[in-house]
Amino acid sequence: MFPMPSIEHLALNVPDAAAMADWYVRHLEMRILRSGPPPHNGRFLADAAGRCVLELYSRPADGIPDYAALHPMTLHVAFDCADVPGTFKSLTAAGAAVVDEPTTDADGNTFAMLRDPWGIAVQLVRRAQSLLPELPVWKHASLADSST
Repeated sequence: MFPMPSIEHLALNVPDAAAMADWYVRHLEMRILRSGPPPHNGRFLADAAGRCVLELYSRPADGIPDYAALHPMTLHVAFDCADVPGTFKSLTAAGAAVVDEPTTDADGNTFAMLRDPWGIAVQLVRRAQSLLPELPVWKHASLADSST
């Protein structure tokens, strides 16, 4: 019997994959795992924890969605972050647009919603109880700190 499939990555067709990848690396501590050449400029980005991979590419002929017109609850990329208000402030300073200011619900979960400079909804979240507490952080060789 074969192991069950698992999600490898989520892909988004965006207007400027290279610039968007650079913004996510600079402001959300993502890491570029692979880069493709023009004209599509594909980028595979890993989150800081190494648990999720996002692929960005630019293929206008295939139809780039109007992300800014989508309700944030239709599509958003959510980031677990220890300091939602601080990250919210730094992202707005970096060009993200405010959708919802940081709030904490009755269960102790803190959320905020923004749009990156390309209109994609970005949620910041700190949950009182992690969605995946039992899973160790995945450490891929390409994510390893070369200084250790």
